[in-house]
Amino acid sequence: MANGWAPDGAVQDQIDDTVKDAVLRARVMMSVGEGSDECDDCGEDIPAARRAALPGTRTCVACQSKRDASIRSAGINRRGSKDSQLR
Repeated sequence: MANGWAPDGAVQDQIDDTVKDAVLRARVMMSVGEGSDECDDCGEDIPAARRAALPGTRTCVACQSKRDASIRSAGINRRGSKDSQLR
């Protein structure tokens, strides 16, 4: 059910676009190439289980968690505000 000037199915289109953007972003952030036995950031050994689960990984779990925490999303706000809908 769409509201105002939005066509039917507009909400689902927004959801689909958001999911598609998240998948593309995750693919871009995946490791590519040859992995490492030692973390690039701290120099500690990367466990064999992590290297097997994520081929191409170059960081330990702790350092990757720090990297992930520092990433800010700059996505598109598809919801908009009431003010932008009234203009």
